[in-house]
Amino acid sequence: MTKSLEEVNQSVATAHKKTGFRKILAFLGPAYLVSVGYMDPGNWATDIAGGSQFGYSLLWVLLMSNLMALLLQSLSARLGIVTQLDLAQASRETYSKIINYILYFLAEIAIAACDLAEVLGMAIGINLLFDIPLIEGVLITVLDTFLLLFLINKGIRKMEAFIIALVVIIGFSFIFEMIFAEPELDKVIYGLVPSIPSSAALYIAIGIIGATVMPHNLYLHSSLVQTRKFDRTPAGIKQALKYNFIDSTIALNLAFFVNAAILILAAATFYKNGMFEVAEIQDAHKFLEPLLGTKWAPILFAVALIAAGQSSTVTGTLAGQIVMEGYLNLRIQPWVRRIITRLIAIVPAVIVILIYGESVTGKLLILSQVILSLQLGFAIIPLIHFVSDKSKMKGFHISKTTQVAAWIIAAIIVSLNAKLVFDEITSWLENSDNPIVLWLTVVPLAFGFLALLLYIVFKPFIVRAKSRIENHSPHHLKLHFTPKESYNKQNIAISVDFSNADEAALNNAFDLGGINAQYTLIHIVETVGALMYGGNVDDHETTVDEKLLLEYKEMLSQKGFKIKTELGFGEPNKVIPKIINEGNFDILVMGTHGHTGLKDILFGTTVDKLRHKISIPLLIVK
Repeated sequence: MTKSLEEVNQSVATAHKKTGFRKILAFLGPAYLVSVGYMDPGNWATDIAGGSQFGYSLLWVLLMSNLMALLLQSLSARLGIVTQLDLAQASRETYSKIINYILYFLAEIAIAACDLAEVLGMAIGINLLFDIPLIEGVLITVLDTFLLLFLINKGIRKMEAFIIALVVIIGFSFIFEMIFAEPELDKVIYGLVPSIPSSAALYIAIGIIGATVMPHNLYLHSSLVQTRKFDRTPAGIKQALKYNFIDSTIALNLAFFVNAAILILAAATFYKNGMFEVAEIQDAHKFLEPLLGTKWAPILFAVALIAAGQSSTVTGTLAGQIVMEGYLNLRIQPWVRRIITRLIAIVPAVIVILIYGESVTGKLLILSQVILSLQLGFAIIPLIHFVSDKSKMKGFHISKTTQVAAWIIAAIIVSLNAKLVFDEITSWLENSDNPIVLWLTVVPLAFGFLALLLYIVFKPFIVRAKSRIENHSPHHLKLHFTPKESYNKQNIAISVDFSNADEAALNNAFDLGGINAQYTLIHIVETVGALMYGGNVDDHETTVDEKLLLEYKEMLSQKGFKIKTELGFGEPNKVIPKIINEGNFDILVMGTHGHTGLKDILFGTTVDKLRHKISIPLLIVK
């Protein structure tokens, strides 16, 4: 199995940090990338609606949602730190193929829904700040694809710094908004006491919970924590868990501050002035200046909205890569992945805006949060099972108390979603002119997802995890060469990727160099973690690939060949030339998979880009 975010996996070293404060700083970062998902434009819609309709009375829902998120994100981080697997990889090793395909499909829907909220949020922000039509603003959001690719190439620390800078912009914007709004502090404190004023408030509360706890963040966090390299002793793991919990606590409390600030701003301006129907972001922006008496209030509001959309879209793309690699063991070009994700979000947004106009954006934002909420159970329940498993967690499983708390949270979220689905389907059936169609389509689909949910809740994890090492053991190789003496002692490099292509590459290399040549097996780890963090990545795929490479070496050494190994991290067309040019090789032998055309675009090419970067002959074997 490849490592999650392989290009950046274990690329931030922590072991050399001596002092406690420096050690903590080395671990800080992953939770900030996660936290921006908790302050994306989708949250703004529910927060504004809650504050304008019910004043400060739903602040406690935000606090409860934040506590839920903190527990779930800490469980996600625990899974990644202890097992070196992200949530998608752990699911792939536990469930059957068909279940994993369904879970992957649901995760992709959630990511597309999240990206829809970010597209709309950024487009609204651009519209408010520069008076650019909303439809053009939506199209402009395609450009952030290139910003993401630029940031990934600069490394994870720079990406984390960029995200943190955006979070700071959002935070400072709302500090000034609070100063302008002058909220009533006694009512703010009273709002932290649980109460539900009406059934309409319950609906908004469900929306706030759905907008706060996001499924893609669980996948993302379990992968990002693997970008810190530390001593993998019980003491080292325990310390990593502690520091990552500190990271999560700080980051998610900042997200809580932003969400609370939006709700308080809506309460102190709209609710206070009897404007209970303000639920659209555009309306909130329009009324801020006359109500607060300063032109800076709407400007800061729009800037913060753009920052929230941009920061969330970066992390949403990373989550998409993690989900695809984890569930399907499929890795495509980052720019292709980004464009596909963005188009899935942009196309429905453009169509709906063209048909129904700009006034429908608020409904679209709320719909995106409902979709996210519905997918939550399918991410939370496997996560709780995994971190409760003594064998999987190697003694670092969660306590009974934590298990009870986690299952209560899961029960609350799932039951609220079940009520939402039941109410919606009942409403559709009552108002439909042709309910038979709904009975034959929507109702069976709802029962199907209910059955899947019950399956992942009650199925005990007694099936042994599938092992990538078994599937890619070097014993599958059929080496049909005849070892021969060679007086020309060559230094031959062989690129291997633990696929069937290795067989042809090795056979041709050994026919070429004979028994006396020196052979170097080169393998490149190219997960998202490795691309971003290089050789410091410390995930499951790197561990497995190291083991496989050693097995290749041992088997071939036993046959009398002189074998060395080189493990690289990142893009093969960049890393292989670096290894070749720094070594003293006479020839490089590579096996190819033979794909062309569309597959070249999806998966990228190595040979064409590589052959111009090396100064030695290249033998390509099909």
